[in-house]
Amino acid sequence: MSTLTEIAQLLKDNNESIILIYAFNSTGKTRLSVAYKDLTKALNNGNHSGVYYNAYSEDLFNWDNDELNNNADLKLNITPSSLNQFHNLLVQDPERVKEKLQPYQPKYKFKFTEHDNAEDGIKSISFFVGEGAEKRRIKISSGDARIFVWCFFLALFEVDGWADEQDAHLFIDDPVSSLDEHNIFVTANTMFDLIEDNYEDKRIIITTHHIGLFSILSDRLKKGEKSGRYRNITKLFILNNRDNDFALRSPNNDVFLFHLHLLQTLEDAIRRPLFVYHFVLLRQALENITSFLGRGGISYALEQIEVDNVEETGNTINSLSHKDAYHLQFNEMSPQEETLFKNVFKNIMIKYQFILH
Repeated sequence: MSTLTEIAQLLKDNNESIILIYAFNSTGKTRLSVAYKDLTKALNNGNHSGVYYNAYSEDLFNWDNDELNNNADLKLNITPSSLNQFHNLLVQDPERVKEKLQPYQPKYKFKFTEHDNAEDGIKSISFFVGEGAEKRRIKISSGDARIFVWCFFLALFEVDGWADEQDAHLFIDDPVSSLDEHNIFVTANTMFDLIEDNYEDKRIIITTHHIGLFSILSDRLKKGEKSGRYRNITKLFILNNRDNDFALRSPNNDVFLFHLHLLQTLEDAIRRPLFVYHFVLLRQALENITSFLGRGGISYALEQIEVDNVEETGNTINSLSHKDAYHLQFNEMSPQEETLFKNVFKNIMIKYQFILH
């Protein structure tokens, strides 16, 4: 077991360019990003060598409800920081942020308010719905606010003078809390785009508590259509914490634990409308089961759980999880697909009697 500083050193010494880490909430993901920042700054004469997105990034944004004036000046304030000097291009071209928001299909519009001295960057953001006389200021939900801040930073990563100068690494810590399954999948796509744009030039470290996000990204990096670029430069870990003693382990070493969390995600999804991309997670569960049993391919797992027509079921799962599911596909499953999905999940639970709660 190790301290977080020692874990940060292990990450620094790792040869892979892309590192994806799964960890429970409160394990120490954010603290690990800080430990990595401190280590790399110490090795760079006290200067930042990379850029970060973590809870501290989100904490720069806070609501001013303007209660004394009946919410008339409701806005999301930005706490001044060293990043304000890079805001100018976003003010000049808010389309940069709108472009990042577009996949999430926001129902609101926004407006930046600058400090009196424009060089001090953005002071606050106001959100609106409606047009003309019907236009009114609103407070967006915590999930929408999380998405907005994430997209704000995605745009900021592209501003000259920051991420292109501090270009040794990107460390992204869990931008998915308070998001529903739709937006988890969209966020996975934005993160994959970020990887595609940067993997040749810098190290990318991503931590998350969300097993669905971890599964989708690991699947695309290791087995997806473009995985030939990434497979050999990607390392997967699970971060464990026992009384502030930390360890990075391969997911294969925690496969049973990994199964449980993946199955919990699928069980939760079944209670709501199912979408085609959920087959990505189902296939991941089946592959983990066959790996645990020492066999290859999902057909063996389908045989063990005694589904009807193993070959046809396997072909359907592979088709729906490999092809269009990697794009922004939010189609609900057809009745036939939903029936197949639920039957496979039910048979997994009957066969192996997993206790998920």
